[in-house]
Amino acid sequence: MDVSPARSNRMLEAADWQAPDWQAPDWQAPAGAAMVNALSVDVEDYYHVWALSGAYPRDSWHLPERRVDASTRRLLALFERAGVKATFFVLGVVAEEFPDLVREIARGGHEVASHGYGHQKVFELTPEAFTEDLRRTKDLLEELAGRAVIGYRAPSFSICERTPWAYECLVETGHHYSSSLHPIAHDHYGAPDHPRHPVRCQQTGLLEIPVAVVERFGKRLSCGGGGFFRLLPYAWSRMNIARLNRLDGLPATFYLHPWEVDPGQPVAERLPARARLRHYSRLSAMEGKLERLLRDFAWDRIDRRYGLVHTPAVQVDNAPAAAPRLAATA
Repeated sequence: MDVSPARSNRMLEAADWQAPDWQAPDWQAPAGAAMVNALSVDVEDYYHVWALSGAYPRDSWHLPERRVDASTRRLLALFERAGVKATFFVLGVVAEEFPDLVREIARGGHEVASHGYGHQKVFELTPEAFTEDLRRTKDLLEELAGRAVIGYRAPSFSICERTPWAYECLVETGHHYSSSLHPIAHDHYGAPDHPRHPVRCQQTGLLEIPVAVVERFGKRLSCGGGGFFRLLPYAWSRMNIARLNRLDGLPATFYLHPWEVDPGQPVAERLPARARLRHYSRLSAMEGKLERLLRDFAWDRIDRRYGLVHTPAVQVDNAPAAAPRLAATA
């Protein structure tokens, strides 16, 4: 795929995006089978979280207790029990410190993808620095996993109107897709006007796969995981993922973090009340909710679910009814 060496600074507009071929047979749910959704994990430790940056500034990251290895392996065990494969977006700093963890993810049949090197937001980087970040992380992960890394998720969903060059950088560095947009209004991130379904950027050909969102009561509401899944009752997520599958005919792209299944993590002092509530609430309930989610819906890696590699249909018991044929509706 050829990309102009001169990156455009023009803002991306609606006309720059096109829906991919939603009629491809492998993307449909056969009669009697469940709609297959996409499961992902952002592999970072608790002190990497932007909301806790006041307690854990970047220049002190060498000090906190490391917990990401154990908590990620806890997720690997949970997925193994459920018979589920997922995409793991791994930070480069985590891969350097825990190389055997990346190898274990790959040996388990999961997709290894990039979360960038040091959890810097894309809009805080220049195009040149972002490209170097992408290359450094991709090379490291490919060496450890022994396979190509084609996926990327921006820290804090930080690809936005301020980074019109980001997709060109991703294509230049050999990435095939991004899952870096959360199409809702939010105080930390969000692209509320972006399509809710996967779309291909006409400028670059890169596929953008947004986190799951439904439209209800005239508003966009997240059902794609993270704090929304952990803080709200499980019935909320189950209802809205089922709605997305059945009524919209769309798979859900869901995400979580290893620290969300680690209720024993250190509690930072002097945090704003909102940050404390968002980060520490209901950590002890998260693993049980995940087990229910994995039973109630069918899941697979992002690359297989969205046709970047072939995957057979998945049949699960107790799943919501088969969805209609997928349609490119926002």
